[in-house]
Amino acid sequence: MDTKTCLARNHKDIMETPYIIVLASRNKGKTAEIRERLKHYPVELRNLDDFGPIPEVVEDGMTFDENAYKKASFTARVLGFPAIADDSGLVVDALSGSPGIYSARYAGEGATDELNTQKLLREMDGKSNRKAAFECVISVAVPTGAALTYEGRCEGEIAQTPSGKGGFGYDPVFFFPDLGKTFAELSMDEKSCVSHRGKALNDLTGEFDKVLVWIEQNMPRFVKSDCVI
Repeated sequence: MDTKTCLARNHKDIMETPYIIVLASRNKGKTAEIRERLKHYPVELRNLDDFGPIPEVVEDGMTFDENAYKKASFTARVLGFPAIADDSGLVVDALSGSPGIYSARYAGEGATDELNTQKLLREMDGKSNRKAAFECVISVAVPTGAALTYEGRCEGEIAQTPSGKGGFGYDPVFFFPDLGKTFAELSMDEKSCVSHRGKALNDLTGEFDKVLVWIEQNMPRFVKSDCVI
């Protein structure tokens, strides 16, 4: 029996009922994007809005990798389910890599996408080098602490003004030359094919049967024992 057939059989045996996997985010855009990618798998994807209040993760890592793992691992331990988290951001050449890991709070804690984008455009005013890249790290963690990591990167330019109504974050000002559009002007299918998160998700979903087997092997199990009174 070849490896693919074996994994498929193991997957069928293991996944008699859907696995609950938690996306460690409340972002509706991310949830919709990942749920679409996993719709053909026996997985029920939830996000943090599906649970009661839980402590906020302190994203004090120095890299996207560290922050993705912190979010996934913490969520898995607190809720007892496998968790997926991503940490992603915009890296701009002319700003020495900023906003980077601070992309979501570039204009301050609790800043909206619009405020972050406005600050970025102010910082880029008068700069001829508009090169930038979106980077993404996805971490899949289980309550025991073990994790898998997937990475993606997409290169583009910072537009002079926002354009498009789709997407979220910096999408309206991230121009992708190959398609001649900003990310906010792309359809979900177009964006999924070329984006940093799309590339990382492609790697994740491309071997998701193996990921499900890995989750099963690494999830904690309750062991029955005789109770003597």
